[in-house]
Amino acid sequence: MGRRARLSHMDAIEIPTLPFVDEHTAVVEASTDAVWRELGTMMGGSRGFRVAVSTPGQELALVGRHPFSTYALIFHLEETGQGHTRLRAESRARFPGRAGAVYRWLVIGTGGHAMAIRHMLKKVRRSAP
Repeated sequence: MGRRARLSHMDAIEIPTLPFVDEHTAVVEASTDAVWRELGTMMGGSRGFRVAVSTPGQELALVGRHPFSTYALIFHLEETGQGHTRLRAESRARFPGRAGAVYRWLVIGTGGHAMAIRHMLKKVRRSAP
């Protein structure tokens, strides 16, 4: 992940236009650099996401789309002092049409999405040195 790498300028511009879904936060007992490295390791093999914004130690924005949804997962890193990092995972998505509404219910409405995000944050909290 480069200094300010953008794989698709349009993707970065489109993120704020996507409706807010949710946000989850964790405090990690590690530096922003360590948390950044762990995010890179965890999301490196992720399918369905492309990097839209990469600002080491600060922000990682991933985007994706398929027929039922256009979505973004944005990780915000903030140093809180004493070598700890506040890690926020913000989700945004658009679910067009009837099929999108059904998909939204399956992913968001059942709580599956929130559980998956909390699991990611927990993994970073456990794994970051």
